[in-house]
Amino acid sequence: MSFDELLAFAGRHMYLSLGFVGLTLAILYTEIARLFRGYKALRPAELTALINRDNALVIDLSASNDFEKGHIAGSRSVQPSQFDPESKLLNGAKALPVVAVCRTGQASADAAKRLKKAGFEQVYWLDGGIQAWMQAELPLVKGRA
Repeated sequence: MSFDELLAFAGRHMYLSLGFVGLTLAILYTEIARLFRGYKALRPAELTALINRDNALVIDLSASNDFEKGHIAGSRSVQPSQFDPESKLLNGAKALPVVAVCRTGQASADAAKRLKKAGFEQVYWLDGGIQAWMQAELPLVKGRA
């Protein structure tokens, strides 16, 4: 296929070509933004290794009743409405790995962004949240921390 044939195809199928260009640009933007965001997504196995190797601080942003139903061992419960990177819970943890966790991974990604903005050096979030942790068949602790 030559370049002239591609141009002819694009001319005959304008909407299809525009859709292709739009999707390509959206994917490129998303991937470049991911590289420069300053915090990293972890899979459950990577989180386990980070906890065991570097004694990571795990912040669980789940609702209180969800936290009591099951949470990662050693994690600390913080309500999303009360989450503050400058709180006394996080004092002295700016050099430690800090991992934000929630049920689905949505709220924890926002919390990770706030932690990075507040000057934390090693910020992570559990991609897929506690649901991904359970799908990996890793243990949860029930009750209050």
